[in-house]
Amino acid sequence: MGSERQFTTFAHFYPFYLGEHANRTSRRLHFLGANLAILLLLVALLSRQWWLLPVALVQGYLFAWAGHFFFELNRPATFRYPLFSFLADWCLWWGIITGRIGL
Repeated sequence: MGSERQFTTFAHFYPFYLGEHANRTSRRLHFLGANLAILLLLVALLSRQWWLLPVALVQGYLFAWAGHFFFELNRPATFRYPLFSFLADWCLWWGIITGRIGL
């Protein structure tokens, strides 16, 4: 992997991101992790149990990273492009919700 791509815009990054999420099980794990993160964030806000905020973030990434390490067999883009990757995770989630991306 000596020739890793460099991305300076989200528009160029997102097609790469989608290619790194070709495996259906991996996409399902990303979707599950994102939904659990939303649920934990809502519970934290409604109950004022602020310790749940970092739990929501960590568990969301654990599901996604499991998808990469065990099903995609690649390295998550989070390590190299944390902001683009975070935004792309939610674009993927929205694509699944709206039916544009298969689950």
